[in-house]
Amino acid sequence: MFENIKKEAEITVRELLDAAELKKEDILVVGCSSSEIIGEKIGKCSSIEAAEAVFEVIYAETQKRGVYLAAQCCEHLNRAIIVERECAQKYFLEPVCVVPQPKAGGSFATTAYKNFSDPVALEHIRAHAGLDIGGTLIGMHLREVAVPVRLSLKKIGEANILCARTRPKYIGGERARYSL
Repeated sequence: MFENIKKEAEITVRELLDAAELKKEDILVVGCSSSEIIGEKIGKCSSIEAAEAVFEVIYAETQKRGVYLAAQCCEHLNRAIIVERECAQKYFLEPVCVVPQPKAGGSFATTAYKNFSDPVALEHIRAHAGLDIGGTLIGMHLREVAVPVRLSLKKIGEANILCARTRPKYIGGERARYSL
């Protein structure tokens, strides 16, 4: 079961990172319901095993590309974000004091906290792209103009996935020219 989940997560993150054209030190926020992955209701059946399977491949791919991974906690921690301290420092983000647990933060954020070399929690971030696995509502952590990204897969395990990239705002009216 978890090998299929790993394969689906790997395909998903590669396609998203390619479509979003993330550069080194850009941020990918991931919200992940391990409960939804295994076919249960979000928040009701946290699975460290499912979270570890997904985290392993997503983290490996972001590391390979030099992209910062931001792991969103669940609603019980107000959807706080776990990142490497280096990411927080680069973007001048203020850490908060909390350590996620499977039932208060979620299994994915807990796994990120345990596997990052120097993890910190944040209240807010403005990510360049996002992956929502299982309806975790990552929109609050994306930059202002989010653009949906359609991928070849619609699910990881039993969890629906939604993806987005972001772009700068268009401003200036009808005379303006845009390089995008």
